[in-house]
Amino acid sequence: MKVKKQKRHRKTVRFFSVCFGFRQPFKVLCDGTFVHHLLVNNITPADTALSNCLGAPVKLFTTRCILAELKTLGASYSHSFQAANKLTIARCDHEKRKGADACILDVIGQNNPEHFFVATQHVDLRNKLQEVPGVPLIFALRNALFLEPPSSFQHQFVKASEEKRLHMTEKDHKLLERKTGGLLENEDVAQSNDVEGLESHDPGLQAHNTRKRSTGKKLGVKDRVQFKRKKAKGPNPLSCKKKRSHENPNPSSIKESKEGDNIVRRNRRRKRPRRDKSIAGADKDSK
Repeated sequence: MKVKKQKRHRKTVRFFSVCFGFRQPFKVLCDGTFVHHLLVNNITPADTALSNCLGAPVKLFTTRCILAELKTLGASYSHSFQAANKLTIARCDHEKRKGADACILDVIGQNNPEHFFVATQHVDLRNKLQEVPGVPLIFALRNALFLEPPSSFQHQFVKASEEKRLHMTEKDHKLLERKTGGLLENEDVAQSNDVEGLESHDPGLQAHNTRKRSTGKKLGVKDRVQFKRKKAKGPNPLSCKKKRSHENPNPSSIKESKEGDNIVRRNRRRKRPRRDKSIAGADKDSK
């Protein structure tokens, strides 16, 4: 598959999955013409080819009316009938057999509740299904499969549904008016009772209260956004050094300690023994 074709298919699958709620594995409703084209052009296995086209796992479905139509076409479509008979049968609730096109239109309905991808080779059927919201279409050309992009009708339907979601309906608007009217009446009654009580104590507060009533809060909505003011915090005690004590001792005690140290040092001086002069003279004479 080429890169441009793959991107186009991926974009289409994303559109239907986001806007209409398609989920994996995708359901593909195949008619007899599509199954016959796959067998003639050797596009097998069919589930692998369709999963490569959509970029996701798939489940193949058909209906009893489609099988009955293939059976009536004779021996030339016998292989197609056998291949279609192996697919999962989708419920169509038709007591009498209908044509494949009519059966597929009835199964799809107005909004495709089962989220089917419709695989068919009928051009008229594809044109009819393009006017139905939420129906992606698959067709084959020779040995290649193609996913049709969403039609202009489907794009307009998605835009209209988005606008409806943005705007309120009449029923929701009436409910909102009832709720807001009841809340406003209760609030006015409560404010009038408060004003009467204040006037009985101090009649000079009447003007102030009426002004307050006019600027009062409605429906519990605050006039201004209130934020918490950030206050200056102290430093982290773990990152601070401990304070040093600056107390000076008494000067008298310092002097006493110094004098005591000098005395101790003097007492510790080493005293050398002195010899007598007489002994020293006797030593000289002997020499």
